[in-house]
Amino acid sequence: MRIHPAHARHLPYLLLVVGISLVVSSSPSRAQATSTVSTAAPSPDLETARTALAKYSDPLAAVRDGYFSTLACMDFPSGMTDGTVEYPPGAMGVHFLNTANIGPKLDPTKPQVLIYEPVGDKLVLAGAEWFVPVQVAGGVAPTIFGQTLAGPMDGHEPIMPVTLRHYDLHVWFWKNNPRGMFTSTNANLKCRPGSPYTVAFGPDHHHH
Repeated sequence: MRIHPAHARHLPYLLLVVGISLVVSSSPSRAQATSTVSTAAPSPDLETARTALAKYSDPLAAVRDGYFSTLACMDFPSGMTDGTVEYPPGAMGVHFLNTANIGPKLDPTKPQVLIYEPVGDKLVLAGAEWFVPVQVAGGVAPTIFGQTLAGPMDGHEPIMPVTLRHYDLHVWFWKNNPRGMFTSTNANLKCRPGSPYTVAFGPDHHHH
């Protein structure tokens, strides 16, 4: 299939919409649930996940396994709050999404998202994200690694449609986060200032 260059930038968004639609259409709709903060100890599955995902330090390995870059580097320079979800000042980096991994059950070795930091002319693996749309969560906030996923929250436009309410958990395996391994934004991760692919989020949800 040939894709016109003018449409290429929309490809990650289209893949996301198609993937979510396929999952949602095959899953019953349930009531939304409010997530809670977990106080459980981190799971031993963390080391299993870190080891299994280390191969994705090469972004091309991620692409070969079905992950597609969403292109934008998500930045929260002043932080923000979305409902019950707090985003301290920091960044989330560049997300590589694998729609085949989206479903009601979470696998420590198959995150829905890989997170990269742009460093010079390279993308450096920083963490991973486990992501569950509200429609397939079964009315209960999902858990993994002894943690309850944050949410439900709106989708982060322009990376995903705002109507895509979901739960998620960021895990910073390879980029130390001063606010904790499971905090959504990482103050140590930097997006390229002035880059057309740096998308800044703030209290008004505008981006530039």
